[in-house]
Formats: sequence, structure tokens, C-alpha cells
Amino acid sequence: MTMENKYLIGIDQSTQGTKALLLDAKGNLIKRVDKAHRQIIDEKGFISHDPREIYQNTLYVVQELIQKTQIDKRQIAGLSISNQRETTLAWDRLTGEPIAHAIVWQCARAADICDRVEAMGVAEKIRKKTGVTLSPYFPASKIAWILEHVEGAREKADKKELCYGTIDSFLIYRLTGLKSYKTDYSNASRTQLYNIFELQWDREICALFGIETENLAEVCDSDACFGETDLEGFLPRPIPIHGVLGDSHGALFGQGCLRPGMMKATYGTGSSIMMNIGEKPIHSTHGVVTSLAWSMGGKVNYVLEGNLNYTGAVITWLKDDLKIITSPTETDTLAKEASKEDKTYLIPAFSGLGAPYWDSRASAAFIGMTRTTKRAELVKAALECIAYQITDIVNAMVEDARIKVDELRVDGGPTKNQYLMQFQSDITQTTVQVPEAEELSGLGPAYAAGIALGLWDESIFEKLHRKKYTPKMDTQLAAKKYAGWQKAIHKVITR
Repeated sequence: MTMENKYLIGIDQSTQGTKALLLDAKGNLIKRVDKAHRQIIDEKGFISHDPREIYQNTLYVVQELIQKTQIDKRQIAGLSISNQRETTLAWDRLTGEPIAHAIVWQCARAADICDRVEAMGVAEKIRKKTGVTLSPYFPASKIAWILEHVEGAREKADKKELCYGTIDSFLIYRLTGLKSYKTDYSNASRTQLYNIFELQWDREICALFGIETENLAEVCDSDACFGETDLEGFLPRPIPIHGVLGDSHGALFGQGCLRPGMMKATYGTGSSIMMNIGEKPIHSTHGVVTSLAWSMGGKVNYVLEGNLNYTGAVITWLKDDLKIITSPTETDTLAKEASKEDKTYLIPAFSGLGAPYWDSRASAAFIGMTRTTKRAELVKAALECIAYQITDIVNAMVEDARIKVDELRVDGGPTKNQYLMQFQSDITQTTVQVPEAEELSGLGPAYAAGIALGLWDESIFEKLHRKKYTPKMDTQLAAKKYAGWQKAIHKVITR
């Protein structure tokens, strides 16, 4: 069979659902199939996902993809995985069955565990080894919470009968018939348990959280072979799993940000803003974190990264909870209709603030409303808060890396919103590049898999067509608006 007849499947397991992407031998996206999963929120505000549902949905979307396109199953060369990062779960090593729901990255239920660890005086040591600030956002405290609160978890862990980690390692474990317990460098670097300088699980940090390194996954290059799967007998023969990346790292790779100083922002439920800083790490002093971008072919790249809990989720809140819009598409028109003189700011600290503030106890607020503030002005404030938050992080990275940013490459559903993209360009005072393809987090690992399998080379990144937004707002007005945002956000910060 020639390379021209080959296909590659990308799985993109995100916060809201699971996608399957079909790429042909030239890297063209042929078809996409999506399936949502439940967002489980209890009376305490704990946010969870059902891992069984996610795994079944993964099988479903791939099967639907193949059935709808009617391709020959024998022509599938491999499969890649991108995953929602930091979402944490534990499962039985012998059966592969989860012992509880997964704790979603947004969920701050482990804040008390972080407070306990911080009281030991080791927060700065953890940051210096892992690159990330002590926070319930990361899996370290989430795993500790599972071990302390899920019945039987500690006993299974002590007997080495428990696996725990991120969604990628769970999917790999199940897809390979419980044979492969692996994760990649990008996901490992986000656990707050991995020493990103020595490139190994850090025994001292693991011990602080009561976690045994023996129960953690083997860490592999992002373009390695993670095992083989026949999708529980759906395929006539097993295919290799190549190309595994956390979704934000996948988007960075898919955007072609392969050189130091190149930056992307992913607009999803939350947002991840990343700057490639090359093969040498930089310790942030401005509230962002240092992570591994990936390891490809044995060569590690580092990034500066800032994460936001609520960006696209703000639009969902307007629709589902406030019920002031019926569709996200309405926000563009309403924001354009809103009074330009209105000075309302929304601080979306619904589960605290992420980078660069790291205040898990901050509360959300509308600030600066007047009697003339109406529906359109509230929607405008909601859209603008997304751009302001991202600008906070871009500015922090510029300070840390001392690199001037001329361009911000963006991806994700909200990038369709013209008002938001123009406002983003205006407030950051930089060019914003929006690719036609939406599925960058899924395409990145698929591109990596295709390169590893010899389907294509790095010229694949030239396939992306982009729409460009350039600053139109007066620079003094942009600076005044941003200063107002800074003043507003400091009104909700608790420390």
C-alpha cells in the first residue's frame, strides 16, 4: 500500500467533549466527529468528569468517523492523542476501571492540600523544580485528594495496584488493552510532580503529596510509539499510537511555533497562552510558569505558559446561567452595539484566578457598572475580559523572556468572534493570526504522528491559511482601557 492511500486519526479529548479527526496522507483534514460528555458539578461546586463515559465516547467518535467516511480500515497508519490537561484520575491497574470520577482541571477542591504543603515552607522549592506555582489547578494535589478521600485508594496505591495521572495515560492504558502505561513530556510537566530540569519524576515532591513515583506512568517522547490499539476489535489489525500531547502543547505545535519567541493562545473553556523559549528553560518572575513544550526525536523544548480558568466558559455562562444570550454567535453583534463609553469590567474569577495572579480564593465581579449598563454592555464586558486576561499573560511573558512579540497565533472556537479578535489585537497592540482550521490542539499531535510515521515532513505547517487582525485602536485609548482592567482586577484579589 502506498503512502498516498494512508490515513491518520487524531483523537482530541477536551474539557467539553471528544473529537476524532481524519487526515489524509497529505495532512488534509477530511472529516471530524464530536461527542460531548457530562459536566458533573455537585453542591460543593466540585467539577468532575466520568472517565468511563470519556473512554466510550473515544471509541464512538473513531468508529463514527470511519463509518461516515467509508475508508478502508486497513489504510489507517496510526492514531494520535491530545487531551485536556491537569484533569486527574485514578484507576485500578488490574482492571483499568476508574475508582472515582476524574477531577477537572478547573476544580479547586484540593486547595486545602496546597495550603497544607505551603505551610511546610516548600512552595518555592516546588516551583523551582517543576516550573509551576503551587496550586490546586495541578494534578499533584488532585491525586493527593483522591488518595485521601476515595475509599480504598490509599490501600490500592500501597499495593502498587493503582494508576493515576492525566487523561492521556488513561486512554493509552485502555486503548492498548492495559498493556501500556505511558505519558508524554508535555503532560508530565503539568503534574507538579515532574522535575522539568532533571527530566524525571521528583521523589521529594511526590512524597510531600503522599504519592509513590512507582505508581506514575513512564514518560516518553511526544512523538514516540505509545503502544498499539485495535479499538477493542474494531480494526482488523492493531495500529500504533504516535503523537501524544496535552492540548495546549498540541496547539503550539500545530500552529508551527517551533522557534523561540513564537507565541500562541488557545481559546477554549479556559485558555492557555504559550511562548516557545527553546532548549533552555527560563524561570518566570512575573506569575507565569515554565513547562516542557514537548520532546521530539529526543530533543526537549521549553515554554513559558499562563493558564486562565474562564475564557470561552464566560460565554457559556452568559448563555446557560444568565440566559442573556441564546447562542455564542450573538455576542459579536451585541458587543458591537454596546456603548463605547461604558466602562464595565467583568472579572471572571468563578473558581479563583489563574496566571499571573494565582489567587484561588478570588471571587467574580462586574465592576464599573452604571444605570446605563444594559445587556449589550454586559456581553461586551464578558468578551473583553477574555482579551484582557490574555494580555496580562502576554505582557508577563515579554517581561520574562525579554523578547518582543510581533504576532500572536490563536486558535479555538471563540476566535471566530470578530469583535473579540480585533479587541485582542488592539489591547495587546500586536498582530493576531487566526487560522482557518479550528482543530489545532488535535492537529498538532496528528502532525507529530505523521512526521514520526513518515507520512509528511515539517512542510505540513505551511498548509494553514490565516486571517490577520492588526491594531486599529488609538494606543493611548488602549493603554487607558488596560489600566482600567488592572485597577478592576485588583479589587477582587484577596492577597
